Amino acid sequence: MAKPVKLTAAGSLPLMKACLSSGGRHLGSLPCGMATMMLTQRGRASRPGVNRVAQVHKTLEVEEPANSSAKNFSGGIISTQHNKGTSSESTIRKQLQQVDVLQNMGISRHFAAEIKCILDMTYSCWLQRYEEITLDVETCAMAFRILRMNGYNVSADELYDVAQASWFHPSLEGYLSDTRSLLELHKASKVSISEDESILDTIGSWSGWLLKEQLRSGALQSTPLFREVEHALECPFYTTLDRLDHRRNIENFDATGHQMLKTSYLSCYNNNDILALGVRDFSSSQFTYQEELRHIDSWVKESRLDQLPFARQKLAYFYLSAAGTIFTPELSDARILWAKNGVLTTVVDDFFDVGGSTEELENLVTLVEMWDEHHKIEFYSEHVEIVFSAIYTSVNELGEKASLLQDRDVTKHLVEIWLDLLRSMMTEVEWRTSSYVPTAEEYITNAALTFALGPIVLPALYFVGPKIPESVVKDPEYNELFRLMSTCGRLLNDAQTYEREYKEGKVNIVSILVHQSGGSMSIADARREIQKPIDTCRRDLLRLVLSKEGAVPRPCKELFWKMCKVCYFFYSRGDAFSSPEAKAREVDAVVNLPLQLKGSNANKLPVLWE
Repeated sequence: MAKPVKLTAAGSLPLMKACLSSGGRHLGSLPCGMATMMLTQRGRASRPGVNRVAQVHKTLEVEEPANSSAKNFSGGIISTQHNKGTSSESTIRKQLQQVDVLQNMGISRHFAAEIKCILDMTYSCWLQRYEEITLDVETCAMAFRILRMNGYNVSADELYDVAQASWFHPSLEGYLSDTRSLLELHKASKVSISEDESILDTIGSWSGWLLKEQLRSGALQSTPLFREVEHALECPFYTTLDRLDHRRNIENFDATGHQMLKTSYLSCYNNNDILALGVRDFSSSQFTYQEELRHIDSWVKESRLDQLPFARQKLAYFYLSAAGTIFTPELSDARILWAKNGVLTTVVDDFFDVGGSTEELENLVTLVEMWDEHHKIEFYSEHVEIVFSAIYTSVNELGEKASLLQDRDVTKHLVEIWLDLLRSMMTEVEWRTSSYVPTAEEYITNAALTFALGPIVLPALYFVGPKIPESVVKDPEYNELFRLMSTCGRLLNDAQTYEREYKEGKVNIVSILVHQSGGSMSIADARREIQKPIDTCRRDLLRLVLSKEGAVPRPCKELFWKMCKVCYFFYSRGDAFSSPEAKAREVDAVVNLPLQLKGSNANKLPVLWE
């Protein structure tokens, strides 16, 4: 007979033990803080057969099935094992795995129609609460993640029962030792789009902890999943670049455990076909990237930007950020624009920070304000001439191309983007010279602009396909996408560069918070304080990007998200952007180094093209 298990109020909550068994080894216990966090989840409407978490301070009762490896929810059994031969195994889960493999290898665009069929079918099943999804942990988590990231409206509430099953099962061997299910839950927890989705935070906490326990125990050391789990824990999907993930997944294709089984949607392809396509796609793109990088390097020299002694040379990093995210062959113009303007914004940033006098900076701003009438005034110095000429020539060339694509003149808008940046940088110069310490609100409003993503991202929107009328540029959604991206990037940067900028006499959100606290807040406290707005900006940005509503076309919205990922890539673990060596291997991995296939893959690739 099943006995009710009582969990008392948080104040007297006993330590919840959870043991993972792998080869008879004890892997540890769950921290009691996680149990408390679980109890603070908001209440949910009950369903037949489902025991919900009520409010904190209430007693919870759940049924403890005797000798069972599954938990009874919604009138059924949540599968904790892979039931071979079931419809779940042969249809929805396998088709989602196929989609995942194609997207993770960077070749999903070649199967757009097939993928849409699979996702439309899966979404229909999701809405109808098919048991193949709702009663299988791995399938439910995978469906949630893939559907959400492809723009389908799915609620995190559907994962609530999964969280309950994991917490209140008295014997976790059958469920939590299923590494694949744990991994899918952890990945699903990272696609949060709202602070209200606290259930995803909860799932992320305990699934991450249990996966780390498995790694520490050595239970996964010799399994194909070891590297995949390690990567998921170290690099959430928003902290890495797409092309780096594509390379890793292609090189470890056999080790992922996924199989491209023949189904009605992809019946004519096998594993070797898919691997060969991934290899050819990645390798051919590298030739394109190398040519583009040589072209931009020549432009730097022709523009004399390499002759400016104060300017950091960051071409390789900016091209990495472009090729690593905007990777398809047809978007060459967008990549080149992105990298060129990245180089230019770095030069301008260094000019305002260390290279230019106040007179030179004012002269540069005036020249851009006058634009085609700039010949009416003189250049204050050769440095001003080099910087302005590079901006002027680049903007006019890009404006001409973009205007042809958009069937309207957009050059004026490109000039305005640069003016917004220069004027905001001038504001920071005035603060610095007058020793003025702005409020946190004043600072972040201006600093979101001086982070200098405007000239990189906004012009690129004109080169990714859709027509962008002026009404879209003036739409609140356009401005909000830019604000969220820029604020997230600025705060990530400030959290890692506060010490250097303090020595240079520059204001930074960390130093401002410490200053305004009157000494009651430490630097460590200030860095923790800004983590919440960083998370909020990222979630809100992802929600806007994934929404099918709004004035800004989806391909354009995705550029804001790609740049957000770039910011995490360089600043989530220190200031990698300032180090010439920190990401040098990643540059080579995307642009130069041939793929290194594992095992026998290198010898069995079929020839798909003559």
